[in-house]
Amino acid sequence: MEKSIGWWWRRSVQECTWKICIYVLVTAGAVIILIPFAWAVSTSLKEPGDIFRIPPQWIPNPIAWSNYSEALTMIPFLLYFKNTCIITLFCLVGGVISASTVAFGFARLRFPGRDYLFLLVLATLMIPYQVTMIPQFLFFNKLGWIDTFKPLIVPSFFGGSAFFIFLLRQYYMTIPLELDDAAKIDGCSFFGIYS
Repeated sequence: MEKSIGWWWRRSVQECTWKICIYVLVTAGAVIILIPFAWAVSTSLKEPGDIFRIPPQWIPNPIAWSNYSEALTMIPFLLYFKNTCIITLFCLVGGVISASTVAFGFARLRFPGRDYLFLLVLATLMIPYQVTMIPQFLFFNKLGWIDTFKPLIVPSFFGGSAFFIFLLRQYYMTIPLELDDAAKIDGCSFFGIYS
């Protein structure tokens, strides 16, 4: 009986020591990862002359809270944020609608050349953006879309990304075809099944 208690005690001490070592390593890693963030916050509260002081000063004296208001007023930050939200929203909606429609067609429709067409879509992933950048710019310039949001938004509504088409097609192929048949029996159209 005493042997089993001693064995259990040694095992629990070893496990406890191992867990303490793991927690010490994880905590040290977290501190190392947080140091640049703490330095960025500290630097954002310093006067311009204090930023490059040797030795570095972690807690600024005096604290320059005015840096934040200057950052928001020197550049039109809120305008840039609004533009980002508009472009992101429209690109997201356009990309989801177009990529999911194309992917659903590749996964569910049977037509001649479907696999070759899908292979062609996947082949576009191998074309670097630098190859199409200048012709794309010339095309958008001819349409008069330079300095507008249209070149960023409109292409997402016509085709989406080949990568997202691939991912969504693979997802649609995991859904059993029997569910489509059941929906057709219930009177659902093709677009009803898609939606």
